[in-house]
Amino acid sequence: QVQLQESGPGLVKPSQTLSLTCTISGGSVTTKYYYWIWIRQPPGKGLEWMGAISYSGSTYYSPSLKSRTSISRDTSKNQFTLQLSSVTPEDTAVYYCARDSYCSVYGCYVPPEYDYWGQGTQVTVSS
Repeated sequence: QVQLQESGPGLVKPSQTLSLTCTISGGSVTTKYYYWIWIRQPPGKGLEWMGAISYSGSTYYSPSLKSRTSISRDTSKNQFTLQLSSVTPEDTAVYYCARDSYCSVYGCYVPPEYDYWGQGTQVTVSS
């Protein structure tokens, strides 16, 4: 059974960088052909796909967030990390990590199949 757990600060000041880590248990960040996803949900809004890192370490970002987002991984710790720079109150959201299992060597298909999710972590951007 795969389990994902987000961790990081719950409060970030405007203009700072938000950093969250997703720790994977029961699976590996390098297992073919899974992609590991960051998704967020602002209050009163829908889910927003932020970006992904593949089993091979390739990264993909939402065009609207690409200039501020970086996703990386630590294979020794079986973790992947989200960094979002220059945050504003509009970045306040519940942040989730998830696994997309509907992928292959050619990439991921639509609609995605997020078979495992973290519980989510609230991040508030406020001074």
